[in-house]
Amino acid sequence: MAKKDARHNIIIECTEARKEGKPASRYTSTKNKHNTPGRVELKKYNPFLRRHTVHKETR
Repeated sequence: MAKKDARHNIIIECTEARKEGKPASRYTSTKNKHNTPGRVELKKYNPFLRRHTVHKETR
């Protein structure tokens, strides 16, 4: 029987783009649910705003 994998694919979406009325950029990544049970926040580049912004995990 196979061992359950702790890493899961997640989608992170820009939080600042919606406030400015522009499309939100989305990235995919993986995270270990045992080490980080909460939502992930990363600074990623948003090409629509042309700057680095905070991206939060969506569900």
